Amino acid sequence: MSAAAAASPHTMNTYARLPVAMERGQGCRVWDTEGRRYLDALGGIAVNTLGHNHPKLVPALQEQVAKLIHCSNYFHVPDAERLAAKLVEHSGMTNVFFCNSGLEANEAALKLARKYGHDKGIARPQIVVYEKAFHGRSIATLSATGNPKVHKGFEPLVEGFIRVPLNDIEALKKATEGNPDVVAVFFETIQGEGGVNPARADYLKAVRQLCDERDWLLMIDEVQCGMGRTGKWFAHQWAGIVPDVMPLAKGLGSGVPIGAVVAGPKAAHIFQPGNHGTTFGGNPLAMRAGVETIRIMEEDGLLDNAAKVGAHLKAGLEKALAGQSGVREVRGQGLMIGIELAKPCGALAQRALEAGLLISVTAENVVRLVPPLILTEAEADEIVATLTPLIQAFLQE
Repeated sequence: MSAAAAASPHTMNTYARLPVAMERGQGCRVWDTEGRRYLDALGGIAVNTLGHNHPKLVPALQEQVAKLIHCSNYFHVPDAERLAAKLVEHSGMTNVFFCNSGLEANEAALKLARKYGHDKGIARPQIVVYEKAFHGRSIATLSATGNPKVHKGFEPLVEGFIRVPLNDIEALKKATEGNPDVVAVFFETIQGEGGVNPARADYLKAVRQLCDERDWLLMIDEVQCGMGRTGKWFAHQWAGIVPDVMPLAKGLGSGVPIGAVVAGPKAAHIFQPGNHGTTFGGNPLAMRAGVETIRIMEEDGLLDNAAKVGAHLKAGLEKALAGQSGVREVRGQGLMIGIELAKPCGALAQRALEAGLLISVTAENVVRLVPPLILTEAEADEIVATLTPLIQAFLQE
């Protein structure tokens, strides 16, 4: 283990880190401080949309750093308007609030839902959330999260949540039957931390219809599965629906911290001055990163690339792992793929690292692949060739 990768005595012990430190990157490759090279199938956990050291992004960010990094929301930020206009264009929604992370975007969505209820005279608004969901680690977002391990040690949880299973419309109807305090339904189109579990298109349409019938907000967390990852701008668009509230983060800034809440007409004017805010959110550097990320995605056809290369990667994994005892399912869409195994497989992250591949394991037994959207078919083949023998060997132990 390198000195740079050694556990620091001064940072809090909050991450089970692998024993390397990354120093630089180029495209879908990264190098550690010892000069070892890796193929990046993790993308900073679905963050590095454009890979590393992108030739169009880096000069734009360098230029922006030299001009203005931060100025405060006391003033207008022109790139915030430009980025909001792009998000409105691609989502079919109307207004945007900028913050710094997915957690903050989800927290803002929860506040929107509660304020929506109070504006309708509901004193104790309730929000429907999901089993296996992950929305963040603040007290409110961890309460909305469907993982007891995330809750443990931080009780009492925030009240006002009703939890249901994914893809079961009857369970949703039953859980909310005759309850006048329900104000919103909140879920990820594809659950990321929960194991790459997609919501079915028919379910998405049914929930949209139910929200319309009952005057609820449909709030879809696209923090991990949005920004082109599935081959459309936002994963729910495969079902042909439009939510009322959509939190975004991760891939929106290609590595620069950023979050956003996009709202449609039903939710766009709930917040008024004084209801919500942020010091860093919407700063000129983050806004430039978002503007340039979307511009490059459009210019370079990265939605089509995510769909095409993602399908190629998934097919390659399915073929290589076909008939392998202990592989339950290869699932996901575009460049968001999960391989569910029959036993906990956290050890595979270290073994993949040693083989020159960056991956993650989520929900204990799901290998998660969320590489940059610039991934090529040759690099996808390399992921398959490196990863599948590791999985096969692990399952035979």
